[in-house]
Amino acid sequence: MNCETCQLKELVVEPPEIREVLRCILHTILFHRALGLVRPKDVECELFDITYVQCEDHELEKKIDEKINQFIGWVEKHPNRKSQVCISFYEVKNKHATWFGNKIERFYWEQWYINLHIISPKPHGKSHNTKAHVVTGENAFEESNSRCAALESSLREVLFQIIKFVNEKKDHIPPLQNSEIVSYPYEISTPSSSDSSFGWHADVLKRMLQTGHPSMLS
Repeated sequence: MNCETCQLKELVVEPPEIREVLRCILHTILFHRALGLVRPKDVECELFDITYVQCEDHELEKKIDEKINQFIGWVEKHPNRKSQVCISFYEVKNKHATWFGNKIERFYWEQWYINLHIISPKPHGKSHNTKAHVVTGENAFEESNSRCAALESSLREVLFQIIKFVNEKKDHIPPLQNSEIVSYPYEISTPSSSDSSFGWHADVLKRMLQTGHPSMLS
């Protein structure tokens, strides 16, 4: 089966910005892969001058927040790293019996890679000179505002990248099997907290060796 892949532009973020950035991107992707009777909900970002649309569905919101919390927990143990969050859409086919019971195969038809470069906020040294301390504080404030504005601009680019992808890539989408579900079946993968050396890629490789095909975290 043809699996389309979208590598989103890398975003440089500080830890307090991770939750807002991931919510914005994940909800945007899932809204564009929504099915059935979905009630759209406009959401204004708290940190950025950006409004995005999400599906008003409690279970979907809960699953996204759980995965974001899992990712933030990993970042706390592995600061200043580049990492990925992946959302994969799949079909369930070929249910057959094995020695260990029935096996259901998942065929992935679309994967989105959210690329993040996590950085720590720069420490601003204190000065005994009052005038110098004021200048340093002003510079730090300007630098912080400039970096935040750059992130907001990059986040907008990512949202446009998502919209462009969904408008151009349609032939690989499987036929709808159940109109009562909110979204196509999907999984959100985050780095494994046990893989401190190699992160998410090592976890995927390990699962490929065990199963013969990518098996995302549910």
